[in-house]
Amino acid sequence: MANTSKPPSKVFIVEDHPVFREGLVQILGAEPGLSVCGEAGDAETALRDILALKPDLVLVDITLPGKSGLDLIKELRAVDRATRILAVSMHDEALYADRVLRAGGDGCVMKQEDPEEIVSAIHDVLAGRIYVSENDMAASKAQAPRSAGHAQACSIERMGDQELEILRLLGNGKTKAEIARQLDLSLRSVTSACAEIQKKLDVKNLNEMIRYAVCWVETGG
Repeated sequence: MANTSKPPSKVFIVEDHPVFREGLVQILGAEPGLSVCGEAGDAETALRDILALKPDLVLVDITLPGKSGLDLIKELRAVDRATRILAVSMHDEALYADRVLRAGGDGCVMKQEDPEEIVSAIHDVLAGRIYVSENDMAASKAQAPRSAGHAQACSIERMGDQELEILRLLGNGKTKAEIARQLDLSLRSVTSACAEIQKKLDVKNLNEMIRYAVCWVETGG
């Protein structure tokens, strides 16, 4: 008699922090119906291996060295429409969820969620559903502009993906020159982007913007 049991869904993990990545491997490896078929710590390696291994779902961190997770999602979606993509982020999910969906992803979940919630999000996306935390989205929409801090948060939401990545790198202590090398941009382009970010945040100077960026990164958005 033929074995009609469904094979486990293959998951590829893209995460640059080895400890968190190993934790995901163990969690998903113990979940019935799921199997980790590969892992990578950067976008370039991930794209090559994903195309070769053809997983059912890619779990991708938004913040990666070099190209960001958003860039990876866009590149993967340009050549592969079938693979499901779930992004994970340390920042406010409401800030990134729309960007992930516009890039071609199928959902976004925060790293701070319980493992059970991340697994649930994976199953939702594999089933063809879009996963975004309703609580986070409702809270984001319900907030009214009440303070300068909130006004800055609204300004962050209006930033382009590249501006947001530059703000994150500034918050991680990178210089403009280091950011230019990492994102493969000219120093002039990074300087111009910083001026635009400063304007959107309505801060007085670069030092104030960097202080804001550091605080934003440390508090997870």
